[in-house]
Formats: sequence, structure tokens, C-alpha cells
Amino acid sequence: MMKEGRRFRQKDVSEVEFELPEETVVDIQFKPQAKFRVRPVTRCAGTLDGHSEAVLVVSFSPDGEVLASGGGDKEIRLWDVHTLTPTQELKAHTSWVQVLSWAPDGKHLVGGSKDGTLIVWSHDGAYGNFKGKRHAAHSGYLSHVSWEPLHRNIDCNRFVSASKDATLKVWHTAIGLQFSLTGHQACVTCVKWGGENFIYSSSQDRTVIVWDASNGTPLNILRGHAHWVNFVALSTDLVIRTGAFDHEEKKFDSRAEMQKYAEQRYQEVVVRFGNHERLVSCSDDNTMFLWSPQEQTTPLGRLTGHQGAVFHIQFSPDGTMIASCSADKSVKLWNAADGKFITTFRGHVAPVYHVSWSLDSRLLVSGSRDSTLKLWSVETRELVEDLSGHSDEIFSTDWSPDGQRVATGSKDKKVLIWVH
Repeated sequence: MMKEGRRFRQKDVSEVEFELPEETVVDIQFKPQAKFRVRPVTRCAGTLDGHSEAVLVVSFSPDGEVLASGGGDKEIRLWDVHTLTPTQELKAHTSWVQVLSWAPDGKHLVGGSKDGTLIVWSHDGAYGNFKGKRHAAHSGYLSHVSWEPLHRNIDCNRFVSASKDATLKVWHTAIGLQFSLTGHQACVTCVKWGGENFIYSSSQDRTVIVWDASNGTPLNILRGHAHWVNFVALSTDLVIRTGAFDHEEKKFDSRAEMQKYAEQRYQEVVVRFGNHERLVSCSDDNTMFLWSPQEQTTPLGRLTGHQGAVFHIQFSPDGTMIASCSADKSVKLWNAADGKFITTFRGHVAPVYHVSWSLDSRLLVSGSRDSTLKLWSVETRELVEDLSGHSDEIFSTDWSPDGQRVATGSKDKKVLIWVH
């Protein structure tokens, strides 16, 4: 790599002769250590006013260009994230909007209500031009919706809904209901449509069920929790949610190109664990279980340490860590390979409801009943920013897929946008 340099003569404009001493020349190869670094959010960029009741859910579109918010006023509001202005108000819901879920290509948005109805909102290429199709979906409230991944369905036109009525249903955006998934004995709290043609659901019946996504057949029942299972997360959640969209803002000539890139992004995450997705479940029993659900029904690990119900969990985008938040006022970090405990983030003075990772897996935000948003550093394991702005509990957080901003929704009827 090293070689001796030769004496070198150079004349400047004045014809003065310089003579450099003998020196060593080193070949330098530049290798970027990180593809992308997200800057910490440090301030509130703006308050999005308009909701007349509590904001229960906020969700960025897969390309990060639009934010959707929904809540107790039965409305979904769409916001331009650059101008912080409303682009459209979607008013067809007849009860609280508790669920918002974008298709991986951003062409559809599903809103789910407390009265069991769901509306598929679709646009023709402009985010301000959504039109809705209503379905009387369930006899209990909608708890969660998840879309079939782009790398498995090039048209991004199928999703699964979960409900308090103990059922799950698979829908087609054009056709409507395709089939139902029955097997749970109580409220289905969460559902994820994975990248290996499985659907995973959690329930207040204390189980997680693995389903064949092709026909709705139950394949495995994962048992172990002693109380309600509140949520499940997949190691591939971020790449499935965003499909072909990433921070590089690639342009695609065809949907086939988009699908190919979505597949590539998915494979980069699953290769970490033997080409399979990892699943983690959290419960009111204060514990979490780490699963390899395609291979075995016994957990890879039991994650203990929380002193209260675990409300929400999320894998880091690179699939290496898991963050959890709890009624015990703490956020904890775990190794996704074996479930081993890494650290506890303390600072909230009330239960923590929601966590969201930055795209580069270096930072984490948490929203709490104490009305604050806190930003944590994984590297230093410390609080980076304590962000005040809401006047009541924060129900929902979302870090934009491009890493540029964080949104929070609160009982104070406001949506706040946080930036660097």
C-alpha cells in the first residue's frame, strides 16, 4: 500500500523553482462507514391545528412527503410535511379513527374506526385527491391494519385488518373482502403481514398465531404469555412499510423496478438471521418473547425487566435491536439476536405509550402520558433531548422514513412536527 515518492518540481507563475523533500505517498481508499446519518430532532417546527378531539394516531406516507393524522373527531387529516399545511380532510368516518395504515407504494391509505368500519382511501397520483371506499368490516373496533409487502405483491392492493371481534380479514382494494382468519378467542390487538407469506397476529387470548397468507390457514400458535399480548413487531417492519422508498429518493421507471428494489432492501435485513424474519411480542404480563416463528413454536428468549405492562415494541430499522416501552415509565433496549438486555432509558415520569426509531438505528424517541417527547442515543445510552410542546399525553409517535422529522399526536388535539 505504501510506496516511495519521487522528487517533484513545480514552477509557479513567477518561475520560482520549489524542491520538495523526499516523502512517502500513501494510497487512501475512501469507504463510507455509514450510509446515512439522521440528525437528532431538537425543536418543534410547527403545530398542526385542526383536530377537535384527541389525536390517536399519526403516520407518515412511505416516501415521507405526507403525514396522516386521525382521532376522536372522526376525521383523517393529511398534511404537507414541508409547508406544514393541510392537503386534504377525509371526513367519511362515523366514529373515532384509531388506525391508519399506508400501502407500501403510498397509493392507498386505510383508516379504521371504533365502530368496526374501515375506509380504503385511494388517489390517482396526487396526495390531495383521495377518494374513499367504505367497508362494514368488523363487529368490534379496528385495532390494526397491515399491508402485503411490495416485494410479494407488485400492485400493493391487499391488506389484513384486525379487530376486537377476535377475527382478522384479508381485503383487496378493488374487490373487497377476500377471506377471514378465525382462531383467536378474544380481541386481536395487532397484525403484521410478513415478507415470507405469513401473517402474524396477537390477541388478548394470550397467544400469537402464525397464518398462511395465501388462504388464512393457521399454521402455528405461539404460547407463553400469562396475560394479553398487546403488540407484535417484525425485524423487517421498516423495509416492508416503505417498500422501494428510502432516503436516497431513487426514481423508478416501472413497478417491476420498484418491486426488485423492495426485495433487495428486504433481503438485506433478513439475511442477518438466516434469511428469516424475527418476531417479538409484548404483553400486560410485563414480558416480551422473541420468536423465529417460521421454524419453531418455542421462543428464542424471554425478555424480562419491565415492572409494568409493555405497550409497544419496535425493531431498529437494521434489525439488530428492539426497543420497548412500558407502564413502568421506562424504555428498554434489547439485542434482537438473542433477546439479551442492553440498557434502560429513564426520564419519563408517567407510562410510556409509544417508541419510534430513526432510520439509521442510532436514535430513538418515546412519547408518554407525561406529555413529553424524549430523544435517546443508542450509542451513549443517554437522554439527548427532552422535548416539551404538548399539554397532555402523547398517544402516537412516528419518525419519517426519510429521517428528517418526527410527528407526535396527543390528547391535547394537536399534531406537532419536530426537526433538527
